[in-house]
Amino acid sequence: MARGDLFPSLEPYRTGTLAVSGLHTIYWEEAGNPYGAPVVFLHGGPGAGASPTHRRFFDPRHYRIVILDQRGAGRSTPLGEIRENGIPDLISDLEQLRSMLEIDRWLVFGGSWGSTLALAYAQAHPERVKGLVLRGIFLMRQQEIDWFLYDMRTFFPEAWSTFVTHIPVNERGDLLEAYYRRLTSADPQTRMAAARVWSVYEGACSTLLPSPELVSASGEDNHALGLARMEAHYFRNNKLTPESALLENVDRIRHIPAIIVQGRYDVVCPIRTADELHRAWPEADYIVVPDAGHSAMEPGIRSALVQATERFKTL
Repeated sequence: MARGDLFPSLEPYRTGTLAVSGLHTIYWEEAGNPYGAPVVFLHGGPGAGASPTHRRFFDPRHYRIVILDQRGAGRSTPLGEIRENGIPDLISDLEQLRSMLEIDRWLVFGGSWGSTLALAYAQAHPERVKGLVLRGIFLMRQQEIDWFLYDMRTFFPEAWSTFVTHIPVNERGDLLEAYYRRLTSADPQTRMAAARVWSVYEGACSTLLPSPELVSASGEDNHALGLARMEAHYFRNNKLTPESALLENVDRIRHIPAIIVQGRYDVVCPIRTADELHRAWPEADYIVVPDAGHSAMEPGIRSALVQATERFKTL
C-alpha cells in the first residue's frame, strides 16, 4: 500500500447500541486491533452518520477503531430526532461510550462538523484526549452558518439556485427558518422534500470537481433526512456562547498534539476558519491541501488524513 492510500476494507469485530437517554440510542462499532491504540471517529453533518469507508483511515494492525453514529444520525435511533440533541449531549455520549469500552484516553478524529465536536469534546475533557486529527474546520459561528446558507452561491450559483428555489420568494429572507419549518413539518412528504434539496445542495458544493456519485448519495432518504434536520436544528438552536468559544478555549488543549488538514478550495467550510484556528493554536500542525475542496474523499485530503494517523502511531 502506498503511503497515503486508504487502508483495505474491513469489517467491525464488535457492534452494539448504547442507550444514552430515555429517547436516544446510539450505534457504535469497533474494528481493527482490539488491543491497539484507541481512536474515535466523529462524523460530519451533524446528522450525516458514519460509513464503512471511515474505518479505512486507520491502520487496523495498530488502531482500535471506534466509530459511532451521533444522536439522530445513521443507525442511531430515532433517526432525525432533534429533541435532547445538543453539543453537551453529544459530549456526554462520547464519555459514556469511552467509559463503557474501558478506554482511558483516545485519539480523536473529526472532520467538518466532526471537527466542531472534536474541539468541544477535547476542551471539555482534555485529560481523555491523546491527540486530535481535524479536517475542514467548522467553529459554529454565525458567519459560517450564513456562508453556508447564502454565500456558497459565490462559487456554486447553480446549486444554490436549486436550494433557494425550493423556498417561496416571500420566505427567502430567512432561509434557515424557512427550511427548519419544512424539516420539522408534521407532513413526512414536506420533510423529505426539503431534506433532499438541502442535502444535495451540500453534496454538490463539497468537492473541487463535480462528483455525481456524491450528489446521488446525498439524496438518499435516510442520509438526507438525518443530515438536513440535524444541520438546521444545530444552526438554529445550538449556537455556542460566546460564539467564538472554540477559539477562546484553545488554551485548554494547547498541549495536546494536533494535526489540522484543510482543503484550499473548501467552499462548505472555507479556509479562513482553519486559518483563524491555526493562528490561535500555532502549536498544531497545519496542512493545506492545494488542490482539494471539502470532502474527506478528495484525493489530497484523504492522503493527508491517512498520513496524519500514521504519524500518530508514535504517541
